[in-house]
Amino acid sequence: MKVGTPKETAPDERRVALVPDTVSRLAAAALEVKVESGAGSEAFITDQAYEQAGAKIVKGPAALIGDADAVLKVQAPSEAEIALFKKGAVLISFLQPATQGDIVRALAAQGVTAFSLELVPRISRAQSMDALSSQASAAGYKAVLMAAGRLGKFFPMMMTAAGTVPPARVLVMGAGVAGLQAIATARRLGAVVSAYDVRPAVKEEVQSLGATFIELPLETQEGEGGYAKEQSEEFLRKQRELIGEHIAKSDVVITTAAVPGRRAPLLVTGEMVKGMRPGSVIVDLAAETGGNVELTKATCRRRCRCTQASFTPATSPTCCFTWSRMVRSSSTSRTRSRRAAASRTAARSSTSARSSW
Repeated sequence: MKVGTPKETAPDERRVALVPDTVSRLAAAALEVKVESGAGSEAFITDQAYEQAGAKIVKGPAALIGDADAVLKVQAPSEAEIALFKKGAVLISFLQPATQGDIVRALAAQGVTAFSLELVPRISRAQSMDALSSQASAAGYKAVLMAAGRLGKFFPMMMTAAGTVPPARVLVMGAGVAGLQAIATARRLGAVVSAYDVRPAVKEEVQSLGATFIELPLETQEGEGGYAKEQSEEFLRKQRELIGEHIAKSDVVITTAAVPGRRAPLLVTGEMVKGMRPGSVIVDLAAETGGNVELTKATCRRRCRCTQASFTPATSPTCCFTWSRMVRSSSTSRTRSRRAAASRTAARSSTSARSSW
């Protein structure tokens, strides 16, 4: 059996479906493994490392995909890649079938049997194949780092000779794998963290990480396998009304809510974003499936300071934007006035210090 791993072509994707350790095990099982040249370069894995593990390096995707009985990828294949598959081939990758129906239909028309990794059941026997949870954990961690880098204040409380700087307030919406990792990372950076989830069962987990669990007077929304079930529009409307004040008080909001096989629920409206302080940061991890935030643009590629990296675990969270960029025009005069006043104060302090010295 021939197994092939092409180089990922999706923008910003740095992952690769096979690493040398896995290649060695497949080769030991008498499988012929081929890897496209440069497939692991973005993950700092050289072609030589693959060859030493027992893989054959192939130049270009056409020869590799067209000859493979099984193709291993991270992201769903493009239309051009689908056309290269031979009939009867097998594809294993993330597919997002709920939002990428055209790709699924194209694979079916090509005669390809596709396995979507995000649909692997969450049971003990399949734990080693739970790629969704492992990548969600990486996403939650990176989401906080991105927010910290873009927020115009410190995450921890800073006590200095000039005074005390209060810690940043972080709100995490959704306490699944990604949410819990985000909570833990934000707490390690010293932020004051609160979290909300429609499943009250996660309250103890949130509190065990040092965060405050926000309880709203709404009915439980827990589905099968520990996931949240799809909520009605009436439930979401009430939820948005009640959570709005918590969002307005936060410096950073990280949304992680997802429902398997469905569009991501809308948790934060445009009006709620406008109620946040200028300079606040929102990281939406659900942009690939529609986004939890109304203003999320899943196809925005670094325009107007809105940083987009659709494939969260590979580089950074799905959509992250700084609200101050969107309200700068309305606050420019106030900002300039504050800066001018600060400059005058600093100048007077400097003069006084030199005189004292």
